[in-house]
Amino acid sequence: MNLLDIEHLRVDLRSRERRGAPRTVIHDVSLTIAPGEAVGVVGESGSGKSMTVKAVMRLLPRRATVGGTLEFRGTSIPAMPGRDLARFRSQLVSMIYQDPRAHINPLRTIGDFLIEGVVASGQMNRAEALEAACTLLRDVGVNDPQRRLSQYPHQLSGGLLQRMMIVMALLPSPELVLADEPTTALDVTVQSEVMAILTEQIRERSVGLLFITHDLDLAAAVTDSLAVMHAGTVVERGPSADIYAAPRHPYTAALLASRPSPTSVARPVSIPGRPVSAFEAGEGCAFASRCPYAIGQCRTERPEPRTAGTRTVACHRSDELEAVLAEGVRA
Repeated sequence: MNLLDIEHLRVDLRSRERRGAPRTVIHDVSLTIAPGEAVGVVGESGSGKSMTVKAVMRLLPRRATVGGTLEFRGTSIPAMPGRDLARFRSQLVSMIYQDPRAHINPLRTIGDFLIEGVVASGQMNRAEALEAACTLLRDVGVNDPQRRLSQYPHQLSGGLLQRMMIVMALLPSPELVLADEPTTALDVTVQSEVMAILTEQIRERSVGLLFITHDLDLAAAVTDSLAVMHAGTVVERGPSADIYAAPRHPYTAALLASRPSPTSVARPVSIPGRPVSAFEAGEGCAFASRCPYAIGQCRTERPEPRTAGTRTVACHRSDELEAVLAEGVRA
């Protein structure tokens, strides 16, 4: 059984004034995560990545309307009663945020922050939690863990704080970890260290990982499969290596072409136009106005996801553009 099943997820938000029609912030998201599997969700800002994570954690605004299927081990997340939801959030699923300083109380010690959740939920007493935290701190490469537990957030660097977030996420022994751009606030060198630690700990414990990022290179390196999002829709989904080597959707190919390459002196090609939010998407493909391969059908008819081998692609021309897009990536 999969840890997480998301099928045709749709999220609509109504304004506080309740005037006008609700705005759709997620149109169609489908993905699964098996035990021990790492799945990446990639896309530009505003594509709906973080909103998808909030839907999984049931942290959407009260005025949100959720459609589709959203299940954890076969149990509907939107239908969970209060006690089950509390256990789901505190023990079964953990969250790693992109800015640790915004999620750590600066007035409390690191030790208090790390053990608060497992002590409050009754999983461990304080002494057991502190011992487990020290063990995890050593596992993620933190020296002198006893001293670190007594320090305050302002005494630690950004890289160390993000390691603390990883320890906090792993301490309850969750089955699934949601990482929402956990390295965005870090420099490149520290990014690689933190991601190496995270992926090592995830694989050692056979924990599922949903990794949210805008960095396609990073996602392809640390995940088993990818879901590429644009304007609230998953436009391409499949094995990470296959998508990275030969994209089937023009948007995925454009993301790959816009990144700087460590092995080429060619200038990155930016995606023309501006990103379209989900609520701005019209009847056709949301990427049509920026896509060099768009035809009339793309502007009037929204493409439905189609299975092509190991992949799912939402593009009217994916079959005929397969060779063109693959050649563009190799160039």
